[in-house]
Amino acid sequence: MAKKSRFDHILTEKRGSVLWLTLNRPGRMNTFNLEMIDEVATAIEEADADEEVRCVLIKGEGDKAFSAGADLTMFTGLDSESAIAASERGQRLMDGIEASPKPFVAAIHGFCLGGGLEFALACDFRVAAESASLGSPEINLGIIPGWGATQRLCRMLGLARAKELVLLGDRISADEALKIGLVHKVVSLDSLYEEAEALAQRLAAGPPVALRVAKKAMNEGSQLPLKDGLRIEAESFGVLAETEDIVEGISAFFERRKPEFKGK
Repeated sequence: MAKKSRFDHILTEKRGSVLWLTLNRPGRMNTFNLEMIDEVATAIEEADADEEVRCVLIKGEGDKAFSAGADLTMFTGLDSESAIAASERGQRLMDGIEASPKPFVAAIHGFCLGGGLEFALACDFRVAAESASLGSPEINLGIIPGWGATQRLCRMLGLARAKELVLLGDRISADEALKIGLVHKVVSLDSLYEEAEALAQRLAAGPPVALRVAKKAMNEGSQLPLKDGLRIEAESFGVLAETEDIVEGISAFFERRKPEFKGK
């Protein structure tokens, strides 16, 4: 049975093996305040520990935004020290998504800006509605992204494209985001959650150990010289050789049936 969240600023609901995590501040366009950062972090920690959850799907409540970023009231009265602390607090949340053993899918509609984009960047897959608007507009406020965009955008898109987004601060359409590789798929708004859930269910049906190991190997190896990344790949391959899932996968292949992975 699905369970509703006990949190104040987010909703959580398990649908089979997929955890739906909804940013629930629609009156503020799902902007992040410190309390919501902490609530999302707690929900992710709980999902990591829950063997029933095999994939996490992120969405925003309401019809205006996935998330328009950080609530600007967070930044009133900050000095250098407290600004660094606020940046690191958000970064820990994004790092937690990236380090999670579960795959994450972001279903993006409306505005996906600033910290909202940084949140989506930390996810493994991004499905966007045709009407979505994405960007890193912080430069227009005299600041820069503080939750990872200056680093993840460079790694994802290359330095030139990343500079366009961060230094110009322009919003781009979902189609342009698809063209430059910022999102994986663009669909109609009416089919957004259906498409995102189909992807999440496909991931949830996959081999949990192999997915966890592959995600970790790619995230870590992509930041290292090739020879070091290949060493991580070989070691990861060795870990999987002793799992029950590899036996199930090979058996199902020869028996021409769909595998039933247990995550062992």
